[in-house]
Parts: sequence; structure tokens; C-alpha cells
Amino acid sequence: MELTTAQRERLEGLLHRACAFSFDYPDALFTFSDRLARDNGWSPDYAIRVEREYRRFACLVIISDQQLTPSDQVDQAWHLHLIFTRNYWGPWTELLGEPLHHGPTPGGTKAANRYRTNYEATKALYRLAFEEEPPADIWPSTKLRFDRPDRFVRLDTQKHIILKKPWSN
Repeated sequence: MELTTAQRERLEGLLHRACAFSFDYPDALFTFSDRLARDNGWSPDYAIRVEREYRRFACLVIISDQQLTPSDQVDQAWHLHLIFTRNYWGPWTELLGEPLHHGPTPGGTKAANRYRTNYEATKALYRLAFEEEPPADIWPSTKLRFDRPDRFVRLDTQKHIILKKPWSN
């Protein structure tokens, strides 16, 4: 698999504009990356890195001929961006040149296998497009990405104490 000249040129233009794009409202004191860090329990630096990977992923989706699947971390950035509706459906969609839709899984083995395949294709396209490995702490192996079902729940940390299991990573 190789990128065509047209795909590479389109990617370069998109990426340049996407990297300069602000997800924040002009007067925001609590930034997109601040919210991403808070909502996911990440460090500010890690949230900024995830935001960068979300920008890259969005550009890959636009130039790709196949359906792509993000890492969970990138998906969290995408979910957050979706609630910034004016930004997402306005200037972001204009920058990308087309809408970037996000839909839930229909469930079942067939869909699970398709998402696994799409995730592998996403990481392969990433390597091809950016000529580097996707960061493993943001783009984990397919097994880590998909073989841990039902591990996330929304929890009010003001009402609950969260203890890390000593044997978990």
C-alpha cells in the first residue's frame, strides 16, 4: 500500500491547517486539552499529545478510501470535540472539507471484527503517512484496544473513591 501523490498533497495541506486550528473558544479559560485531561484523568501533557493524534487521525480519515478506527484515547478527544458543536460542525468541518461523522457500533462479532481490521488499517496508514510508528501509549496494540470490554464507566469522583488495583498497569 502506498499513498498517491494526490493523497500525500492533500494530507500535507490538511495537516498544516489542522495543526494550526484551535478547538477552543476565543475567551476560554478552560481549554479543550484541559477538559480532555480532567475528563480522562490524564496529565496535561498527555492530553495535548492525544489532541495532536486526534488531529492526525481526522486528516487520515479524510484522505483514506477505507473506514478507519481510532484508538480509545483518540476516540475520547473526538467525543469531546463533538460536544463543541459550533466548532465541530462549523470551522472544523470546513477545514476538513467534508463532515467527519461518528457512529456507535451496531454490536456483534461481525462489527467487532470489522473494527479490529479497521484499527489495524488505521495504524498501517499512520505509518505510511507519517513515516513513524504511532505512539504506543496512545495507539496500543489491537489486543489491548479491543480485548478489555466493559472496563469503563462514568463515575462521580466527588461521591466515590477510586483505588487502582495493585496488579494493573
